[in-house]
Amino acid sequence: MRRVLPAAAIVAALTLALSGCGGSAGNQTASPPPKSPTDISGEVTWWDTSDATNEAPAFQDLIAAFQTQHPKIKVNYVNVPFGEAQNKFKTAAQSGAGAPDVIRSEVAWTPEFASLGYLQALDGTRALDKPEDFLPVPAASVKFDGKTYAVPQVTDSLALLYNKDLLKKAGHDQPPTTMDELKQVALDVKQKAGADGFGVNVQGYFLLPFIYGEGGDLLDVAGKKVTVDSPQAQAAVARVQDLVKSGAAAKPTIQDSYANVQTAFKDGKVAMIFNGPWSVADDLTGKAFKDKENLGVATVPTGGSGKSGAPVGGHGYAVYAGSKSLDASYEFVRFMASAESQAKIAGKLGLLPARTSAYTDPQVTANTMVGQFKPVVEGAHERPWIPEGGQLFTPLDQAYAKIMSGQAQAPDALKGVADEYRKLLQGWS
Repeated sequence: MRRVLPAAAIVAALTLALSGCGGSAGNQTASPPPKSPTDISGEVTWWDTSDATNEAPAFQDLIAAFQTQHPKIKVNYVNVPFGEAQNKFKTAAQSGAGAPDVIRSEVAWTPEFASLGYLQALDGTRALDKPEDFLPVPAASVKFDGKTYAVPQVTDSLALLYNKDLLKKAGHDQPPTTMDELKQVALDVKQKAGADGFGVNVQGYFLLPFIYGEGGDLLDVAGKKVTVDSPQAQAAVARVQDLVKSGAAAKPTIQDSYANVQTAFKDGKVAMIFNGPWSVADDLTGKAFKDKENLGVATVPTGGSGKSGAPVGGHGYAVYAGSKSLDASYEFVRFMASAESQAKIAGKLGLLPARTSAYTDPQVTANTMVGQFKPVVEGAHERPWIPEGGQLFTPLDQAYAKIMSGQAQAPDALKGVADEYRKLLQGWS
C-alpha cells in the first residue's frame, strides 16, 4: 500500500532540494492574478490517485466543469495508481522533470513532500479559499512547520463494513461493538450462514484498528519513542491470529491481500471487513450488494482498552513548488476543493467532504453512506503528522505478512519494525 525510501535517500533528496534542484522554487510567489479569475491562463497537469474505475470518472466530470468556467486553462488529467504515486512524485520532483503541477496527496505524504521542499506553501493564495470552513483534523493534516502545503479534498477512516443479510442469517440484527463480539458474530456466520465471518487484510494500515483498540500506537510523538513493538501492539497481533486460528476469520492471502478481501466481501463470501468510504463505490458493484441497503457501516469494534480505534486518512490537493503555472494551479485547486465540488463528489461516491459547509448540501444529505461514515471519522485516531509518516508502513507491511504467513513470531517481527523506525527517526528511543 505504501512504499518506503531509505533514510539516506531522503537526506540526499533534502540536500538536492535545498541546493536548488527540483523543489527549490518552494518560496516562489505567483504573479498577481488578473482582475477576473476567468482571465487566468495556463496548463495544469494533475495526478489523480483515486480508483481509476469507480472514482476517477467523478473527478473527470469536475474537470470538465472547471474548464467550461476557465477556458484559458488546460488541465491534463493523469490517473496514477495510489501505490506508485508517492515515490513517483518524489523521483520527479527531485530530478526537476516530470512532476505534475498538482497532486492528490495522501495525508501522510504532504508533510514529507513539504519537508523536502517539493511543495508550494498555499497560505494567502487563491488555492486556500475559506480555510475556516475546513474540519479541524483535515486542516491539521496538510500543515508542516506552521504553513499549509495542501488543501483538503476528502477525509476518511476505517469502519466495520458488513453484509446485513449474512449477519441476520447468523442471528444478529446489529453489528458487533467489541472485538470479542466480532469474534463471536464471525463464528456464528461461519456456522449458520455458510460464509466466512471476517476478512483479514494483511497490510499494516489495516492492523491499526487492532493496535489502537488495545491502547497501543506506532509512535509516541510527544516523547519521541517508538512503540510499534509494545505489549499492546503484540496483543493486537495476537487478537488477529486468534481470529484466524479459531475460524472466525478466513485464512488470509498474503499476495494481493486487499483485492482478495474486497472481492470476497463483494461476492458475499465474507460477512465483515475493515475498509473506508473510498471502497463503497466498488462495494456496490458486487453481487452481494445489488440491494445497496444490504451494505452496513459501523464504528470499528472496541478492543481490550475499551476504546475504538481507526486511523484518520484523507487526501489534499498539493501544488508542486516547481510548477510553471502557479496561478492556474491555484485556481484549479480552489475550484476542486470548493464546498460545491466536494458536495458533488460526496453525492456521487460517498466520500466525506473536508469542509463543514458541504454537509448541509442536499447532494450530501441524500447519500446515506456519508451519514453512516461521518461518526466513524469524527471518532478516528489522529495519525502523526511528521515527514516520516508516509514511510512507516512498508516495514510494518512486511513484518505483518511474515507473522500471518508463519514465517516470523510477532515479538521478533515487531522488534525488527521498531529497529527500522529508529533508523528512520534519528534520535528517537
